[in-house]
Amino acid sequence: MELTYKTYESADPIPYDLLLLADPSIEMVDDYFRRGHCVLAYCGDRLVGEFVLIPTRPATVEIVNIAVDEGVQGQGFGKRLVKQAIREAKRLGAKTIEIGTGNSSVMQLYLYQKCGFRIVGVDVDFFVRHYEEAIEENGIPCRDMIRLAMDIHHEQASH
Repeated sequence: MELTYKTYESADPIPYDLLLLADPSIEMVDDYFRRGHCVLAYCGDRLVGEFVLIPTRPATVEIVNIAVDEGVQGQGFGKRLVKQAIREAKRLGAKTIEIGTGNSSVMQLYLYQKCGFRIVGVDVDFFVRHYEEAIEENGIPCRDMIRLAMDIHHEQASH
């Protein structure tokens, strides 16, 4: 199935259903969504995914939110969204792209590494410090943020 991408514009409804799949804190979502560059992914006229990029340091952007509609997960849309986020980061002039995910997010860790990201660090107790309610995935308490990055200034974006 073909995906089309559209940059979020202020007239568009904020895709909270998707944003909150990736991040349960509406306060955190509102904060970075306002500062970020959001791209929406459509299959036909159905919104099936999104990602949000924010600049963090010179020539560096971070994917702070990426989500695929639960009804279409498992069809390769996540990988396509990650690849599109890399292309978009390059278009924005970034040389490095970063992403963070929970220690318990095993499928996301697999996907990001398969897409070329490498683990560069761990922010111990990130989720304990920043989220009031405990998070658990795959039977594992989510406590630590696994930080991943990719050098993209010399990579060719795959299409």
